Amino acid sequence: MVRYFNYTRSVVTGGAGFLGSHLVDHLLSQGHDVVCVDNLLTGSKNNIRHLANHNRLAFEFLRHDVTQPLDIQADEIYNLACPASPPQYQHNPVRTLKTSILRALNVLDLARISNARVLQASTSEVYGDPSIHPQPESYWGNVNPIGIRSCYDEGKRAAETLFMDYRRQFGLDTKLVRIFNTYGPRMNVNDGRVISNFIVQALRGEDITIYGDGLQTRSFCYVSDLIEVIYLAMQTEPEFGDPINIGNPNEFTMIELAEKVISKIGGKSKTVFMSLPQDDPKQRQPDISLAKSKLNWEPKVNLDDGLDETIHYFRKAISN
Repeated sequence: MVRYFNYTRSVVTGGAGFLGSHLVDHLLSQGHDVVCVDNLLTGSKNNIRHLANHNRLAFEFLRHDVTQPLDIQADEIYNLACPASPPQYQHNPVRTLKTSILRALNVLDLARISNARVLQASTSEVYGDPSIHPQPESYWGNVNPIGIRSCYDEGKRAAETLFMDYRRQFGLDTKLVRIFNTYGPRMNVNDGRVISNFIVQALRGEDITIYGDGLQTRSFCYVSDLIEVIYLAMQTEPEFGDPINIGNPNEFTMIELAEKVISKIGGKSKTVFMSLPQDDPKQRQPDISLAKSKLNWEPKVNLDDGLDETIHYFRKAISN
């Protein structure tokens, strides 16, 4: 059972990013006052430019690095601030790990001061290269703690630990969502994740790069579905703070995805194969039984329709 609350002031860290900017839009549409916090290292003002003339009593942009403490009033806090693609988070792995931990601590301390509920955007990467398929929330994962991806994986795992310990020690109303692969408009052209890579390469007439044999799988959730379930997760009763998998359980191989993108865009792109990066998961599929039962949610947008919208966005972004 979901219990709804009316909040007046929502803080979104990473609010100018891909997911954060869509969440800001959704919160404003629900009548929330929103403070969008972002240091613009991976986020972009272009993602929130359409809000420039929005009622300034309802929307505020604050350029701030959340590795530093926040001093603002909040009724609820969505912590989405963190690089999410391998090229971004591997560029400066020490900063990535510090960012995950320090930002979690700072938003948790802000929540304590403000008596606010707080949601951590965690990730399917906490499962590592899973030995259980699909992955339920009860699975503890198979993560290499010293690999090239561990700065992100272990940072998110540490953030989850902090959220649960603040809940147990201080009685904080915390929420945890584990986000599986998500795509849609406002992804960065140089994002580095597989859907954006494939679409941009095909639009530019380049060969599509597949790592490994292409038989590894992912499950792709369109951004509007993901934002809906993040919002629902925040509304659960204070007593509930368990992690919830959120994503689309429909699973595709990388070859299948490449073929879909090529068929939709056309052109002369071919698939080329390169070595699989270290610790790249072979399978990734969420068990969303808890999201279905607890939040009465499941994704609505299929991959074909979501790809059409995303290709349309990237076609315009590349031409500008």
